[in-house]
Amino acid sequence: MGSDRVGSDRDQVGSHEEPEARRRAARYQEGPTAPVSGDPVVVCDLDGVVWRGRTPVPGAAEGVARLRDAGLRVLFVTNNAASRRDELTERLVRMGIAATRQEVLSSALAAATLLVRRLAPGARVLVAGGPGLAEEVAAAGLAVARTPPADAVVVGLHLDFDYDGLARAVAAVRAGALFVATNLDPTYPVEGGVMPGAGAIVAAVATAAGRTPTVAGKPEAPMAELIRTRASGRGCVVGDRASTDGRLAAALGWPFALVRSGSDDDPDAPGTPGGAGGVAEAVPPAVTGPRLDAVVPWIVARLRVP
Repeated sequence: MGSDRVGSDRDQVGSHEEPEARRRAARYQEGPTAPVSGDPVVVCDLDGVVWRGRTPVPGAAEGVARLRDAGLRVLFVTNNAASRRDELTERLVRMGIAATRQEVLSSALAAATLLVRRLAPGARVLVAGGPGLAEEVAAAGLAVARTPPADAVVVGLHLDFDYDGLARAVAAVRAGALFVATNLDPTYPVEGGVMPGAGAIVAAVATAAGRTPTVAGKPEAPMAELIRTRASGRGCVVGDRASTDGRLAAALGWPFALVRSGSDDDPDAPGTPGGAGGVAEAVPPAVTGPRLDAVVPWIVARLRVP
């Protein structure tokens, strides 16, 4: 375990990364999600763009089909770390969107990739998160723990979060474990409104532990790097939040298409631990529409392969 320390883990990640750690991270990524390349890529958010809660957003399936008919590839990039990627893929298929597991990138995958770069094989990781996060950590060759001691603590959305779980995560972080968050989204959209997101849980751990986490998901560098391993260099980001999707577009150097079918709250509310993590400010939306199918014509015109 690490020694006691107070402050941010952000500057530790990647600054002293060993070549072998980079190789292990690459092998992990290439196993569960083989990199792809070729045609321009549309990075499409899920919550609020493709579905809201369990309800499909009208026009989403048609919009994805039209993007692919135009010769564009689609990657589904989500900050949902609670659900397994197989489950997310199956949901897409059930709503009429052909998808493979390799096309779904989650903040759980980004977090596990970050952890495998920073930790020795078999290191003990306290997972304060759902089954999707635990699955990715285990697939990365790390030991999933629910109690201290731990070499790292990774926090994501989980609906069974309680005081005992908070106390265990805080104890491990305060003892010096690497502190990683899947994302800082304060809410996520569901039918008829929004629910507390991973950021609310991360805030509780960060406040009690006196530490700022390294963030893996949108809009931070680990997710951007994950996308770059699968992108040809040209693309567009479609999402419902400027604070995450717009900043991710800025990090990638791509245009941002904002849709209004998802989040209506202010994701940059004061008190969110860690802020945007130093990533670029969100690019202004190049196009705005009520839902995905409304912005597809602009995306196709911008990215269509000659």
